[in-house]
Amino acid sequence: MRPTLAASLGPAVAACVLSIAAHSAFAHHTFAMFDLNRKLTLQGTVKELQWTNPHCFLQVLVAGHGTTQEWSLQMNAPLDLYRNGWRPRTLKAGDKITVIVNPSKNGTHSGRFVSGTGPDGKALAAV
Repeated sequence: MRPTLAASLGPAVAACVLSIAAHSAFAHHTFAMFDLNRKLTLQGTVKELQWTNPHCFLQVLVAGHGTTQEWSLQMNAPLDLYRNGWRPRTLKAGDKITVIVNPSKNGTHSGRFVSGTGPDGKALAAV
């Protein structure tokens, strides 16, 4: 008994679908929007630590020149941060912190969290 065309193509189709899905997942987890060759140091106040998948975000209020700017800092996934000692309550609203970020290429008040210092003076490391 000869295999049908569908049975012969099944594994090939499955491999193509998995390949496309893997590529999409990899593309989603890129830091291409950030200038990885530049680092900015920001001093500010935590507005919120968003402990969410696929990435955590740290909202920081930075005062300067008579205004306050809200910076949105992309971090790694919660599990990655957890493995590095972070917890959902590591930073709380109102905490005074200093952070080092790779700024966004488009000039918005956003960036990739690199490292920092918490309100207690302890280092806040990325993964």
